[in-house]
Amino acid sequence: QLQLEESGGGSVQAGGSLGLSCTASGRTDGVLNMGWYRQGPGKEREFVAVYNWNGPTYADSVKGRFTISRDNAKNTVRLQMDSLQSEDTGIYYCWVKRIPLTTRETPEDYWGQGTQVTVSS
Repeated sequence: QLQLEESGGGSVQAGGSLGLSCTASGRTDGVLNMGWYRQGPGKEREFVAVYNWNGPTYADSVKGRFTISRDNAKNTVRLQMDSLQSEDTGIYYCWVKRIPLTTRETPEDYWGQGTQVTVSS
């Protein structure tokens, strides 16, 4: 099993910045795609950003404002959120897809517990 520990988040006024961090532990062998999803009030969970083997990918709604980075040695992914808007309010979930090195196993998705981000206008 793989465990995810999230930190960061909080409350900020529109235009401000927040950071999120997520560290994977346990079964971290294999290839780890690491990223973030969010779920706003009354909305479906949506993709925010991912950092996989070929670099970062962002949702259009956060391009130019959010920056995802990762530290492979620490199995950590971070999300720096700048120019926050009220629409960014929601619960942010760390996501990891573990792709095993052997075909005897299948890829698995893991989710963090979620951390609240609140942006007030």
